[in-house]
Amino acid sequence: MKRRLLSVSTLYPAPSRPGFGRFVETQLETLARRGDWEVTVINPIGLPPLPAALQPARYAALAASPLIETPEGAHRSVTVHRPRFALIPGMSGWLNPALITRAVLPLARRLHAETPFDLVDAQFFYPDGPAAARIARDLRLPLAIKARGADIHYWGSRPRALRQIRTAADQARVLLAVSSALADDMAALGLPRDRIRVHYTGLDHARFHPRPRDAARAELAARLPALDLPRDARIVACVGALIPRKGQDLAIAALGELPDDVVLVLVGAGAFEGALRDQAHASGLAARVRFAGQLGHDDLPLLLACAEAMVLPSSSEGLANAWVEALASGTPVVIPDIGGARELVDCAAAGRITAREPGAIAQGVAEVLAARAPQAEVAASAARFSWDANAEALAALYDAASA
Repeated sequence: MKRRLLSVSTLYPAPSRPGFGRFVETQLETLARRGDWEVTVINPIGLPPLPAALQPARYAALAASPLIETPEGAHRSVTVHRPRFALIPGMSGWLNPALITRAVLPLARRLHAETPFDLVDAQFFYPDGPAAARIARDLRLPLAIKARGADIHYWGSRPRALRQIRTAADQARVLLAVSSALADDMAALGLPRDRIRVHYTGLDHARFHPRPRDAARAELAARLPALDLPRDARIVACVGALIPRKGQDLAIAALGELPDDVVLVLVGAGAFEGALRDQAHASGLAARVRFAGQLGHDDLPLLLACAEAMVLPSSSEGLANAWVEALASGTPVVIPDIGGARELVDCAAAGRITAREPGAIAQGVAEVLAARAPQAEVAASAARFSWDANAEALAALYDAASA
């Protein structure tokens, strides 16, 4: 008998930010397509409490997001609801679970009354987890919560948020972690270790796979001529939101210690972009740094296939999708010893684990560039990841949690 999941996720794509939380969308879509779980997503949209005409630019497009998207006529299997909740940027973090609950609960009650759910989940531990816990408690349903990295490392260091995380965790029947290292971090915060299960991310091997680099570069140049990559440049990619935690400033500083034919391509968008551009200019590296912005569904795999290394000096991660996607494309990674790094970089071909400082990062990149590991050998280190395996494991975990 098909079961029904209500997933509460602030981390989910919307028309104005199609790449935001795409991995959550892919996970839930793959689960729904299996046929044993029907999935409904509530994607709360936080907006400042201002009239539409006065919304800051970064929120104006979000404010226009449709309230509901249904599978009919689209290449998806999940219905998505987008209720709005009041958000005070930079100030309401500890209140956001309550603000989300107030906005979401009436909708959740109505949907549950129409066709009952079997399980409530949250796809990010904070603020989603405490909000989902209150909704599950109101609907008298079991609860599952997934942790992905920053939701534990950042919010777990803030006492008011941590209290809410612990309360939600005590209620949940199962807690998911994207790596064994993150599971240990969750237990160290006081979350019940006996209910934590490692649930690795998935991967679309049809999109991310090795390609001849010269052919991939030619296709990328035709698709994205504005990148203007020198013909003989050695490309190092850096894929992640342009926020301080991702450490792109360290990648730029490391670039200054690498040969002149190495070009750094930053993929992503965020408030840190202006500071990164200023850094590149001030250090005389502007001609060797490219800001690619958010790349489309077909462009990112091409870039990763072109690159000879992918560097991401984050201060915290669970197990970053960008790491896995790079490896599957045949591109070694240079990353810090955080989260599930050692669960992924388990051989020399997969890359290097380095300290989070420019000299060490530069050395790691130099070693990877010199090694020229065969793309197929690099890709083999990501062979165990797939969205089908991810959905199969998730279905089994959710079957047990809702029994």
